[in-house]
Amino acid sequence: MHLKMAGSNLENLETQLEMFIENVRQIKIIVSDFQPQGQNVLNQKIQALVTGLQEVDKLKSQVQDVLVPLEVFDYIDNGRNPQLYTKDCIEKALTKNEQVKGKIDAYSRFKANLLVELNAIFPNELTKYRAIRGDERPSS
Repeated sequence: MHLKMAGSNLENLETQLEMFIENVRQIKIIVSDFQPQGQNVLNQKIQALVTGLQEVDKLKSQVQDVLVPLEVFDYIDNGRNPQLYTKDCIEKALTKNEQVKGKIDAYSRFKANLLVELNAIFPNELTKYRAIRGDERPSS
Protein backbone atom coordinates (compact mmCIF):
# COMPACT_ATOMS: atom_id res chain seq x y z
CA MET A 1 0.00 0.00 0.00
CA HIS A 2 1.30 3.44 -0.88
CA LEU A 3 2.50 5.33 2.21
CA LYS A 4 0.58 8.52 1.39
CA MET A 5 -2.63 6.59 0.79
CA ALA A 6 -2.13 4.62 4.02
CA GLY A 7 -1.64 7.88 5.91
CA SER A 8 -4.84 9.38 4.53
CA ASN A 9 -6.76 6.16 5.28
CA LEU A 10 -5.44 6.18 8.82
CA GLU A 11 -6.42 9.84 9.18
CA ASN A 12 -9.94 9.01 7.99
CA LEU A 13 -10.16 6.18 10.51
CA GLU A 14 -8.78 8.42 13.25
CA THR A 15 -11.36 11.11 12.42
CA GLN A 16 -14.19 8.57 12.50
CA LEU A 17 -12.98 7.17 15.82
CA GLU A 18 -12.69 10.65 17.32
CA MET A 19 -16.24 11.45 16.23
CA PHE A 20 -17.41 8.11 17.66
CA ILE A 21 -15.72 8.83 21.00
CA GLU A 22 -17.25 12.30 21.14
CA ASN A 23 -20.66 10.85 20.37
CA VAL A 24 -20.28 8.29 23.19
CA ARG A 25 -19.22 11.10 25.54
CA GLN A 26 -22.32 13.11 24.65
CA ILE A 27 -24.57 10.06 25.11
CA LYS A 28 -23.02 9.52 28.54
CA ILE A 29 -23.89 13.10 29.51
CA ILE A 30 -27.47 12.78 28.22
CA VAL A 31 -28.03 9.43 29.95
CA SER A 32 -26.41 10.43 33.25
CA ASP A 33 -28.94 13.26 33.68
CA PHE A 34 -31.77 11.90 31.55
CA GLN A 35 -34.83 14.06 31.07
CA PRO A 36 -37.85 12.76 29.06
CA GLN A 37 -37.66 15.77 26.72
CA GLY A 38 -34.13 14.65 25.75
CA GLN A 39 -35.37 11.36 24.26
CA ASN A 40 -35.25 12.65 20.66
CA VAL A 41 -31.70 13.92 21.10
CA LEU A 42 -30.70 10.60 22.66
CA ASN A 43 -32.25 8.70 19.76
CA GLN A 44 -30.34 10.90 17.28
CA LYS A 45 -27.09 10.32 19.15
CA ILE A 46 -27.66 6.56 19.22
CA GLN A 47 -28.39 6.60 15.49
CA ALA A 48 -25.21 8.63 14.93
CA LEU A 49 -23.37 6.02 17.02
CA VAL A 50 -24.63 3.22 14.78
CA THR A 51 -23.74 5.21 11.67
CA GLY A 52 -20.29 5.87 13.09
CA LEU A 53 -19.73 2.16 13.69
CA GLN A 54 -20.82 1.45 10.13
CA GLU A 55 -18.30 4.02 8.84
CA VAL A 56 -15.52 2.48 10.93
CA ASP A 57 -16.48 -0.94 9.55
CA LYS A 58 -16.25 0.42 5.98
CA LEU A 59 -12.78 1.84 6.66
CA LYS A 60 -11.36 -1.40 8.08
CA SER A 61 -10.59 -2.80 4.61
CA GLN A 62 -8.48 0.28 3.82
CA VAL A 63 -6.20 -0.21 6.82
CA GLN A 64 -5.88 -4.00 6.91
CA ASP A 65 -2.28 -3.84 5.67
CA VAL A 66 -1.21 -1.67 8.59
CA LEU A 67 0.74 -3.71 11.12
CA VAL A 68 0.59 -2.63 14.75
CA PRO A 69 2.99 -4.16 17.30
CA LEU A 70 1.12 -5.99 20.05
CA GLU A 71 3.01 -3.93 22.65
CA VAL A 72 1.07 -0.85 21.50
CA PHE A 73 -2.11 -2.50 22.73
CA ASP A 74 -0.43 -3.12 26.09
CA TYR A 75 0.27 0.63 26.26
CA ILE A 76 -3.38 1.36 25.57
CA ASP A 77 -4.59 -1.27 28.07
CA ASN A 78 -2.35 0.28 30.73
CA GLY A 79 -3.78 3.74 30.06
CA ARG A 80 -0.60 5.02 28.40
CA ASN A 81 -0.43 7.07 25.24
CA PRO A 82 0.36 4.69 22.36
CA GLN A 83 2.47 7.40 20.73
CA LEU A 84 4.94 6.93 23.58
CA TYR A 85 5.62 3.42 22.27
CA THR A 86 7.83 4.74 19.46
CA LYS A 87 9.73 6.99 21.86
CA ASP A 88 10.27 4.10 24.28
CA CYS A 89 11.43 1.82 21.45
CA ILE A 90 13.96 4.39 20.31
CA GLU A 91 15.23 4.88 23.86
CA LYS A 92 15.55 1.10 24.33
CA ALA A 93 17.37 0.80 20.99
CA LEU A 94 19.79 3.57 21.96
CA THR A 95 20.47 1.93 25.32
CA LYS A 96 21.03 -1.46 23.67
CA ASN A 97 23.25 0.19 21.05
CA GLU A 98 25.41 1.73 23.80
CA GLN A 99 25.69 -1.65 25.53
CA VAL A 100 26.70 -3.43 22.33
CA LYS A 101 29.16 -0.67 21.45
CA GLY A 102 30.68 -1.03 24.92
CA LYS A 103 31.06 -4.78 24.40
CA ILE A 104 32.62 -4.27 20.96
CA ASP A 105 35.08 -1.75 22.40
CA ALA A 106 35.94 -4.10 25.28
CA TYR A 107 36.54 -7.03 22.90
CA SER A 108 38.65 -4.82 20.63
CA ARG A 109 40.82 -3.75 23.57
CA PHE A 110 41.06 -7.37 24.75
CA LYS A 111 42.13 -8.51 21.27
CA ALA A 112 44.78 -5.77 21.04
CA ASN A 113 46.15 -6.62 24.51
CA LEU A 114 46.07 -10.35 23.76
CA LEU A 115 48.01 -9.84 20.52
CA VAL A 116 50.61 -7.73 22.34
CA GLU A 117 51.06 -10.42 24.99
CA LEU A 118 51.08 -13.25 22.46
CA ASN A 119 53.66 -11.41 20.38
CA ALA A 120 55.87 -11.06 23.43
CA ILE A 121 55.64 -14.77 24.31
CA PHE A 122 55.10 -16.45 20.91
CA PRO A 123 56.48 -14.08 18.25
CA ASN A 124 57.04 -16.77 15.56
CA GLU A 125 53.61 -18.32 16.00
CA LEU A 126 51.94 -14.91 15.93
CA THR A 127 53.76 -14.07 12.70
CA LYS A 128 52.43 -17.30 11.16
CA TYR A 129 48.95 -16.51 12.50
CA ARG A 130 49.03 -13.06 10.93
CA ALA A 131 50.27 -14.51 7.62
CA ILE A 132 47.37 -16.98 7.58
CA ARG A 133 44.88 -14.21 8.34
CA GLY A 134 46.48 -11.86 5.81
CA ASP A 135 47.28 -9.35 8.56
CA GLU A 136 50.98 -8.59 8.19
CA ARG A 137 51.07 -5.40 10.24
CA PRO A 138 52.87 -5.54 13.60
CA SER A 139 50.85 -5.20 16.77
CA SER A 140 50.95 -1.94 18.64
